[in-house]
Amino acid sequence: MKRALFLLILLGCTALPALAQVDYSRPVDVAPTEEVIGDGYTTPEVQRPLPLAPWRQVLDMALLGVALLVAAWLVLKRRTRAGTLTFALVCLAYFGFYREGCICPIGSIQNVTVALVDPNYAVPYFVIAVFVLPLLAALFFGRVFCSGVCALGSIQEMVLLKPIQVPPRLDKALGWLKWIYLGLALAFAVLPAASRDFIICRYDPFVSFFRFTGPFHMFLIGAGFLLLGVFVGRPYCRYLCPYGALLSVFSRVAWKSVSITPHRELDCGLCNEACPYGAIEKMRAIRTTCLACARCYASCPVHHNCAAGNEPMTASSAAAEA
Repeated sequence: MKRALFLLILLGCTALPALAQVDYSRPVDVAPTEEVIGDGYTTPEVQRPLPLAPWRQVLDMALLGVALLVAAWLVLKRRTRAGTLTFALVCLAYFGFYREGCICPIGSIQNVTVALVDPNYAVPYFVIAVFVLPLLAALFFGRVFCSGVCALGSIQEMVLLKPIQVPPRLDKALGWLKWIYLGLALAFAVLPAASRDFIICRYDPFVSFFRFTGPFHMFLIGAGFLLLGVFVGRPYCRYLCPYGALLSVFSRVAWKSVSITPHRELDCGLCNEACPYGAIEKMRAIRTTCLACARCYASCPVHHNCAAGNEPMTASSAAAEA
């Protein structure tokens, strides 16, 4: 029932881009028309989404920073699956549909790379901040950006209805694809300007849903990921997201990250069964692959018992209850 309610709210969020759009008109009435130019010339489409005022960019940077802190609080302090899922829906509505996927550190990988190798290429401070903030958060709190702040991750989290466990060997093998994709993206970014290509943005599978525009084949690819995501937990995040590869490196040395039930582990294995991302081994969360979704908390008898104010559950009492 809760899942159905979330999906209904998600459908309602699809109306948000209309509220975010700014009316555009050609600023110069005497601009040449297609008929005057001739030779099959067509007027190029207006940039979409339109550039924002500097104060709006500052606001978005602040909101991203606050969102990362809230996500860390919900996952690491409150340890609540319901709160994390609700917050993911809020972030999907704003960062995804309202801001049309523009506040995206995934795509900023190539912008930052070009700025490092091409002295003629300037990258805005806004883009640098969007790229850096989730990495800093990963150093302190693990992959809380993936928990629900990322619109691409959130939309996949919402459709995961019948999760299945991917065999560990296959899961590990597919995990190398994101590193290959990252390498290709960097290779295309450092090409000369005339042949440079930003393939991460070009082949983003969900931006067409956020903006209600784009090539038809990208709609099909995005729909395919969402359909697969009904059964396989976040396939794009786990196997193709190049920014996820970077986050896995930074989260390895995180100051604090997801732990199942600190100091009171039962080793009952329920958390392992509840994790659809293969991020739990030997009853412990793996820092590099844990997406901080809080599903393990929802399955943990110790967590629920302590949250209710009862005495900590022992292994024998948990076994008896099971």
